[in-house]
Amino acid sequence: MTLETLSSGIDTVWVVLSAAMILLMEGGFALLEAGFVRYKNSVNIIMKVFADITIGTLLFYAIGFGLMYGSDAGGLVGITGFFLNGDLSHLDVPVSLETFWLFQAAFTIAVISIVSGAVAERINFRAYLLYILLMTAIIYPIGGHWAWGGGWLSKLGMQDFAGSAVIHALGGFSALAAAIIIGPRKGKYTPLGVSAIALPSNLPLASVGAFLLWFGWFGFNAGSTLSATDVRIGHIAIVTMLSAASGGAVTLLYTLFRFNRSDAPSVINGSLAGLVGITAGCAFVGDAAAIFIGAVSGLLMMAATNWLDRRQIDDPVGAFPVHAASGMWGTIAVGLFATDGGLFTGGGWRLLGVQALGLTALVVWGFVMTWIGLKLIGKIVPVRSTEEEEDLGLDISYHGVMAAHQSHEFLDGEEHIRAFQDESPNQKRSE
Repeated sequence: MTLETLSSGIDTVWVVLSAAMILLMEGGFALLEAGFVRYKNSVNIIMKVFADITIGTLLFYAIGFGLMYGSDAGGLVGITGFFLNGDLSHLDVPVSLETFWLFQAAFTIAVISIVSGAVAERINFRAYLLYILLMTAIIYPIGGHWAWGGGWLSKLGMQDFAGSAVIHALGGFSALAAAIIIGPRKGKYTPLGVSAIALPSNLPLASVGAFLLWFGWFGFNAGSTLSATDVRIGHIAIVTMLSAASGGAVTLLYTLFRFNRSDAPSVINGSLAGLVGITAGCAFVGDAAAIFIGAVSGLLMMAATNWLDRRQIDDPVGAFPVHAASGMWGTIAVGLFATDGGLFTGGGWRLLGVQALGLTALVVWGFVMTWIGLKLIGKIVPVRSTEEEEDLGLDISYHGVMAAHQSHEFLDGEEHIRAFQDESPNQKRSE
């Protein structure tokens, strides 16, 4: 065994393990969102996550990867690599094509899960399945090609190491468009425009989900080196930790002194905002900058949450505040604090300008394409669940099962369950 073969093998193990950590984040998304929504919609959250992983993976394999990393056509889109076939010799990565694809597929699944949270408790499940196709096969891959696949943004020099813009800001603005089109949950806003509090079903469950996301983020950021021997791995890991801690700490202290209580959902989302904020610059900024980026991310998350409520835009889990607001800031922060080219480190204005341009292009792309896509989907199937389905709960309406039988919210649904079972194919055959 040569030294080169050994190094390649170690890199492969590192990237596969990192991809597995990112895939585990789907468990984090599932628990976080299920804990934030009402019991009667918990199973629907889980099913959407399974749809993300299963359908999204297949679509990215067939179409998305080629559009994202295929041979560049005019800086806009890739034209080879569909089903991992065709000429992909231009990809200069230290691992095999299959290993690289697995890592990128894990990223793709994370993007669609961001949108899932913003439309929780009222999206038609069939419409969501169609939107998965749109996001994983078209929206994210084409935006990703611009910045990572050799497209026009990468040629300008945009820096987004692990995806504050490509994944989080794009996904967050897609989530915003979806939330606006679908509208708020029934009863969320009073006739006077005041937001009615929808109590989370299980905050300990949501916190476990956040911890899983935090764990997976080390694969998200450090794994983006694609090499186990990259000397930046330790630094990437520590700034990831510092930014997440800073985002959580600032929201904890802010709510404690502002409202005389430390608000658990705010602290959970503040920590996640810190993780989103550092994702673009984790390989480019220092420790002090990471702490500052995390703190600002936490405060921006809270400001964006208030902004949504003032405009009566219902986002049950805070997808837009966590991912879009913090992702935008993290992308711009690279232009300010990057040790090589940052405005505050003697690099001038160029990198900051490129970051702002790239960010604008990606968020507009995500928002507009989601808006158009959902309007078109609405001509095929209703985008929103019916009022009856929403009242009964999407678990029973779309999946015929309850997440927590003892919950009082489901007492009225027991007859519906029995009727559903009476009409089962097995019973009909036995009759």
